[in-house]
Amino acid sequence: VKFSNCNGKRKVQYESSEPADFKVDEDGMVYAVRSFPLSSEHAKFLIYAQDKETQEKWQVAVKLSLKPTLTEESAKESHEIEEIVFPRQSTKHSGYLQRQKRDWVIPPINLPENSRGPFPQELVRIRSDRDKNLSLRYSVTGPGADQPPTGIFIINPISGQLSVTKPLDRELIARFHLRAHAVDINGNQVENPIDIVINVIDMNDNRPEFLHQVWNGTVPEGSKPGTYVMTVTAIDADDPNALNGMLRYRILSQAPSTPSPNMFTINNETGDIITVAAGLDREKVQQYTLIIQATDMEGNPTYGLSNTATAVITVTDVNDNPPEFTAMTFYGEVPENRVDVIVANLTVTDKDQPHTPAWNAVYRISGGDPTGRFAIQTDPNSNDGLVTVVKPIDFETNRMFVLTVAAENQVPLAKGIQHPPQSTATVSVTVIDVNENPYFAPNPKIIRQEEGLHAGTMLTTFTAQDPDRYMQQNIRYTKLSDPANWLKIDPVNGQITTIAVLDRESPNVKNNIYNATFLASDNGIPPMSGTGTLQIYLLDINDNAPQVLPQEAETCETPDPNSINITALDYDIDPNAGPFAFDLPLSPVTIKRNWTITRLNGDFAQLNLKIKFLEAGIYEVPIIITDSGNPPKSNISILRVKVCQCDSNGDCTDVDRIVGAGLGTGAIIAILLCIIILLILVLMFVVWMKRRDKERQAKQLLIDPEDDVRDNILKYDEEGGGEEDQDYDLSQLQQPDTVEPDAIKPVGIRRLDERPIHAEPQYPVRSAAPHPGDIGDFINEGLKAADNDPTAPPYDSLLVFDYEGSGSTAGSLSSLNSSSSGGEQDYDYLNDWGPRFKKLADMYGGGDD
Repeated sequence: VKFSNCNGKRKVQYESSEPADFKVDEDGMVYAVRSFPLSSEHAKFLIYAQDKETQEKWQVAVKLSLKPTLTEESAKESHEIEEIVFPRQSTKHSGYLQRQKRDWVIPPINLPENSRGPFPQELVRIRSDRDKNLSLRYSVTGPGADQPPTGIFIINPISGQLSVTKPLDRELIARFHLRAHAVDINGNQVENPIDIVINVIDMNDNRPEFLHQVWNGTVPEGSKPGTYVMTVTAIDADDPNALNGMLRYRILSQAPSTPSPNMFTINNETGDIITVAAGLDREKVQQYTLIIQATDMEGNPTYGLSNTATAVITVTDVNDNPPEFTAMTFYGEVPENRVDVIVANLTVTDKDQPHTPAWNAVYRISGGDPTGRFAIQTDPNSNDGLVTVVKPIDFETNRMFVLTVAAENQVPLAKGIQHPPQSTATVSVTVIDVNENPYFAPNPKIIRQEEGLHAGTMLTTFTAQDPDRYMQQNIRYTKLSDPANWLKIDPVNGQITTIAVLDRESPNVKNNIYNATFLASDNGIPPMSGTGTLQIYLLDINDNAPQVLPQEAETCETPDPNSINITALDYDIDPNAGPFAFDLPLSPVTIKRNWTITRLNGDFAQLNLKIKFLEAGIYEVPIIITDSGNPPKSNISILRVKVCQCDSNGDCTDVDRIVGAGLGTGAIIAILLCIIILLILVLMFVVWMKRRDKERQAKQLLIDPEDDVRDNILKYDEEGGGEEDQDYDLSQLQQPDTVEPDAIKPVGIRRLDERPIHAEPQYPVRSAAPHPGDIGDFINEGLKAADNDPTAPPYDSLLVFDYEGSGSTAGSLSSLNSSSSGGEQDYDYLNDWGPRFKKLADMYGGGDD
C-alpha cells in the first residue's frame, strides 16, 4: 500500500487492524505475521495511515482471496517474474558521446527470512536488450554469491534468472549487496554491472533474553513510594525498529507478599523498578524476590514471545530501632584501690542489623561519678557495656556508687522514628574493704642534727598510719636500710636512736644528708607493709684538722728562681675550714733556719729556702696548719721536698732524679703491669710454638699425583754405605719363606710388611690437606722416628710409613729376589700398567738376557 499526500511533508505511520495476523512495514509492505489457514471466503482487514504530528488518520480496506488452482500453462502465463533490464550505454551522435539519462533506480528486493521454499526460489530476471543480437552470459558477484557466505544466491547464466537457494536469517545478515554482470561468449563485458540490494524482512523468531538471569538490588527500609531500586535489561535479536524487537516488561510475582502484594512496579519500556507502597521494614522482611517478564511485539500476550528473570531486592537497614537495656538496674562490686577491673556487664537489645553503626551501642555515664572513677567500654562482639574502674576507690571515703548510664547508637536515628534516641539504666557499685599498706607521713622525714652525736642518743619518732580505720590492727617497725649502721628503731613506738657516732664526713653521707629506710607492717590478713625514709641533715663540727697539699714538691738548691706553693686540705666545711694559718715549728731548729713560709691568702702559702744554698736531697719539712673553726683545730703536716740542681728555667737536671725522689705508687703499679703483660706474651708465644710443632707432626706428605711415591720410582742418588761396612744381618731382607716362624722370632725381628706384635712406634701421620712446604719437615721427622725405633730395619732398607693392614692385595717388596724366584714369575702384566712400569717389565719379564 502507498500513501500520497499533497505537500509531501507528512510523516505517516502504518498500522493494521489485525496486528496478530498482518503487519505493515514503514515502506507499506503488508505481510502475514503467522501461518494460518484461509477459508475460501474473502478475508478483509483495514490498513491505517496516521500522521505522527497531527495524529490524523486515514484508512484503506484490503481484501485477501485465495488463488484459484491453475494449470501449468495458465500458471506460466499468470506467474510473471519481474525483469531487471540493463540500462543502455552511451552512444555516439554526430561525433560526440551522448549518455542516455538514467531516470530510474532499481528498487531493493524484499525477501522474508525463514522462508520454507521450495528452493531454489526465483526472485528476479536480469536481462539485457542486446540478447537479441548477441549470445550473452549472466553472473552475480558479492557476499552471498561468490563471496562468503557463498551459494546463497545463484543466477542462470543463459536466462538471467536470479534465485535464492536456502532460507535466510536476518539476525545473521540483514541485507545483501550483489552486482549483476552481462558478458558475451568471449567474456567481453557487454553491459555495465548493476547493483542489486536484497533486504531480509524480519520475522519474530527470537525470544527476548535478559542480560542476567538473577538481578540483585537494594532499597533502604522505610523508603517512600517512588524510590528507585534497580533496572533490569533484556535484549531481542529481532529488528529493534519493528514490533518483533520492541520489548515490554512486567512483574509476574512478588515473594513474600507482605505487607502488600504490590510493593514494587516496573517501567514497562525501560525496566526501572521502583517502590509503589510504603511499609518496607527490614526487621520483618529482609528480602523480596520478583519474577520479571519481558515480551516482544510490544508486550502482546497472544503473539509476542517472552522470557523471565529473577530480581532479588534486599532491604537494607537504617537506624530505626534504638538500643534498649535488658534491665533497669545492674549491680556490681569492686575491691578498693583496684583499677582496670570490670565491675558490671550492661546488656542491651537492638533490632537493627548486627555489627552495623545502627546496631553498635555507645555507652556513657550521665550521673553518679563526679570524679571520673568509672568508664564504659563496648564489647564489639556482644555489644555489651563493660563498666570499668579507671581510678582507685577508697573504701573509707566511698562505700557505694550509684551510676546513671545511657546507651545510644553510633549513628543517629532515622528521621520520623517515634522512639527516644537513647535508653537509660542504673548501675549500683559496692566497694569492698581490703587491708591497705601502712604509710609514713611525712615521707621522707627530714631532721637536722650535729655530727658527732654519741651512741644512745634519741633522734626522733618515725611512725606510720594505717588507712584501714574500720580494722583494729597493730603496726610494728623494723629497719630496712641503714648503710653505716648508725640507727635503730623501736618496733612498737617507732623511736629512732643512734647506735654509733654520726660522722658528716662518712662516704655514706651525700650532700650532708644521710638516708635510712624503715618498714612498717600491720597484722592484717594478708599482712601489709609500707616503707618510709628518714633523712638526717648533719651539721658540721670542727672535728677534722687540715693537712698540707701537695704532700711532695721540688725546689732548687738556691732560693731563686722558684719557690713552693702549698695549700691546705680540710674535710670540714665553712666555717670550720679556711682561711688557714701556716707556720713552721720551732724544733728542729734547722727547719726555721733553712726554710721560710709566707701566707699568700686565706687558703695558700709559699715555702722558700731561707739560706742561699741547700745541698740536693730529700727533706721533710713539718708545717703547722690551723683552720678557722671555733675552737680552731691545728695539725703538723709533713711536706716532702726534693732539692735538686736546676737549670736556668728552674727545672731539675739530676740524672738520678726519679731514683732520688723515689717512685710513687702509681708509677710502681704501671711498671708491674708492664712486666706482667710481657710475661703473658712470652708464655703465649711458647704455647703457640708447641702447638705449631704438633701440627707439623700431624701433617702427612702432600705431593702432586704425578709424583706420588706409590705410583712412581724416585731417584734419591744415595744407595747407602754398602754391605761390607755394615754389621747387621741382611737375612731379614730375603724371602719370607726363609724367615723363622713368629713363635721363634726374637723380639724386634719381623718382616717389614707384617704388623708388629708389640706397640708400634709413633710415626708422623700425613694430614688430609697439608701445605706443600711441609713435605721436607714430614720426611725429616719420619727419619728421626725411624732412627729412634729399636725394631726398625737398617736405615737403607724399606721403611713402613703407612701400614695398610694384613689384608692388602699388594705383595711384599721383601719377596723380590731376582736370583731365586724372578724367573718363576710372570711380569708381563706390568706392560698393562702404562709406560711407567715398562722398564720393570723389561727387567724382570725379558728372560735370561
